[in-house]
Amino acid sequence: MTTTEWITDIALLLVVFRQLREDRLDLKTFLIPLGIVAFVAHSYLHSVPTGGNDLVLIGTLVGVGAALGIAGGVYTRVRHAGEHVLIKAGAVSAILWVLGMGARMGFQLWTGHGGADDVARFSLAHDITSTQAWVAAFVLMALTEVVTRLATIFVRGRMLTTGPATAATHRVGARP
Repeated sequence: MTTTEWITDIALLLVVFRQLREDRLDLKTFLIPLGIVAFVAHSYLHSVPTGGNDLVLIGTLVGVGAALGIAGGVYTRVRHAGEHVLIKAGAVSAILWVLGMGARMGFQLWTGHGGADDVARFSLAHDITSTQAWVAAFVLMALTEVVTRLATIFVRGRMLTTGPATAATHRVGARP
């Protein structure tokens, strides 16, 4: 792994740890992780191979990323405090994030330190046509995890401030 890969992988892992303490849901909540995955996508996603079973591999990992992202967003506490929406990643959200991002990092380490032959045999047996298919699959998995987690948190924050829950929240404790 290159220094840039280490830095981006660690930065993605640190994103959720930053949210372990409660903070306002604002533009930086979205821009920092989206900026990191945009950089990764720009740096490593040069093409999306479509031969053989490449799309099956890519679709599978994108599906895993979506599931992890949605679950991570669901297990992030979102609450209304005054004029602000606050978020705090819970333990489950942090574990899911580390699992998703850590799996990608672990795969990179494994293939760089003896696992490449096993991946090549697996790829040959399952008609995965190139290493670019693996790169695309893992980059799109990370991108999907980030986007679906943020989208889930965004929707939950919007529902909290504009939906029926707001009216119910304002009624709690009010005297008739």
